[in-house]
Amino acid sequence: MLIVTAAFTPVIIDNLVTAVLLLDEALTIRFVNPAAEQLLSSSKRRLLGTVLPDLLQHSSLDLDLLSGTLQSGQGLADSDVTFVIDGQRYLLGLNASPISWQKDLFVMLELKPIDQQRRISQELTQLAQQQAAKELVRGLAHEIKNPLGGLRGAAQLLEKVLPDPSYTEYTQMIIEQADRLRNLVDRLLGPQRPGVRKVDNIHLVLEKVRQLVCLENDSNIIIERDYDPSLPDIEMDAEQLEQALLNIVSNAAHALKKQGGGVIKLKTRTAHQALIQGKYTRTAAKIEIIDNGPGIPAEIQDTLFYPMVTGNADGTGLGLSISQNLIDQHNGKIEVISWPGHTNFTIHLPIQ
Repeated sequence: MLIVTAAFTPVIIDNLVTAVLLLDEALTIRFVNPAAEQLLSSSKRRLLGTVLPDLLQHSSLDLDLLSGTLQSGQGLADSDVTFVIDGQRYLLGLNASPISWQKDLFVMLELKPIDQQRRISQELTQLAQQQAAKELVRGLAHEIKNPLGGLRGAAQLLEKVLPDPSYTEYTQMIIEQADRLRNLVDRLLGPQRPGVRKVDNIHLVLEKVRQLVCLENDSNIIIERDYDPSLPDIEMDAEQLEQALLNIVSNAAHALKKQGGGVIKLKTRTAHQALIQGKYTRTAAKIEIIDNGPGIPAEIQDTLFYPMVTGNADGTGLGLSISQNLIDQHNGKIEVISWPGHTNFTIHLPIQ
């Protein structure tokens, strides 16, 4: 009968499919198993002796909570953690447990990648929430437009029977404000029907966007191009996609105005088996808009594409909502990842 001894414990840990890291009180990595090396795409030589906060470019988890487990003696669990290492994003489930060994305290981290099925479920949930928000906005917009038309018409009739022409100043104010609100409602609704589509080159659209943004902004913002020349042409409404991309690139340029060394990268690639709206697409055009700005506040990232949501004090919160609507009409998807110093909008458009 085999008796498992302490000497056999490292063999067990090394063969776990769960990634295990051991951190000391300074959050320095003191042990990693092979599963952790594979998950984080880093060797044991690089990881050992590295302070965890120095390894991560971004963490959605407050790392002080890991140190807190040593003080409280209680474990920590989070089913949705984002780590960014060398520009690569990792979506993880995390468990942290305090361990005492020979008067020393350690934190044992167990990391599991979020499985693909859960990512599909999350994407479908987000898509349903966004569609519900759009329907709500459309319903409200139509309810607003009807009385606005009556208000404007009444002001025009009143203007014709006023005894004193000087009073027309007030009726004109009513008409102007009614028109302003109607324009706002029209922008909220956005384009409702697909435009005329034809097979075209997405790089031509990106070049128009680049030229427009360069003309509108200071020369201290650099726009780099990393195009894949083998990317096939796709069926699209070039004007609609130009508007969708222009909204995103213009937002990036606005965010970079207040900092020096601003860089926006326009990148295209061919993606295979891309997950779009809960279904796998054999081939898709992948368009990335990457900037090194301050990043998007974490509290609005989940609702960024909702109408009237913006992190810009001068913005209306309509640009990204319109962009998503236009991308949806092309049966594509748009998503974003962001942390301070890095924001990446990724658009996938199916290639027929």
